[in-house]
Amino acid sequence: MDQSSIMMLFSAAGILSGIVLGWIGQNRAIKLNTRNDAGNSATMKTDVDYIKRGVDEMRLEMKDQGRRFDALSERVTRVEESAKQAHHRLDRMDKPHGS
Repeated sequence: MDQSSIMMLFSAAGILSGIVLGWIGQNRAIKLNTRNDAGNSATMKTDVDYIKRGVDEMRLEMKDQGRRFDALSERVTRVEESAKQAHHRLDRMDKPHGS
């Protein structure tokens, strides 16, 4: 074997080792990215679930406020009717009895 054959073997070995090391590094990076993406997805899902619960709580509170508003509106209507009747009675009392 002469010197040029040895150099060709070393060059080929260098190229092959570069390819193998590059492939190993790429696989490692893919696994790491997959792991990070899974962690980010889990965090995002947790955040979305938290937001959903908050929205659900707000809906319940809004329904409760609506019920309270309806009840209060009903009470105000009754008070207005009662005040109207009281004014009619007062008007009758203010009129002279002899007229």
